[in-house]
Amino acid sequence: QVQLMESGGGLVQPGGSLRLSCVASERNFSIRSGGWYRQAPGKEREMVATISSSSTNYADSVKGRFTISRNNTNNALYLQMNSLIPDDTAVYYCNAKLLRDLVRGLVEAWGQGTLVTVSS
Repeated sequence: QVQLMESGGGLVQPGGSLRLSCVASERNFSIRSGGWYRQAPGKEREMVATISSSSTNYADSVKGRFTISRNNTNNALYLQMNSLIPDDTAVYYCNAKLLRDLVRGLVEAWGQGTLVTVSS
């Protein structure tokens, strides 16, 4: 039932920045963990960044340039992307495990994908 709504993708020049958002459609769901993944043309989907209660992790290719975070109400994920390079061009997908309540437990959801193109 819950959906992840992605936004923030687009065309940006090398060296520029973008901020991707991933918002849970249902207000009563709380994101407990999640991540961002991307799939470039002709390549397999790869992990970009993940976040949990204990840590954040980044692919070596984006470490130091990208930052994953959650909002204060835990209903959204963000990916701040700085110093973008052409190799960052891909469709970006968010993934999250959302807690509904102690009885229902966790539900996993994926976003629909948002295209990021880094080009002059």
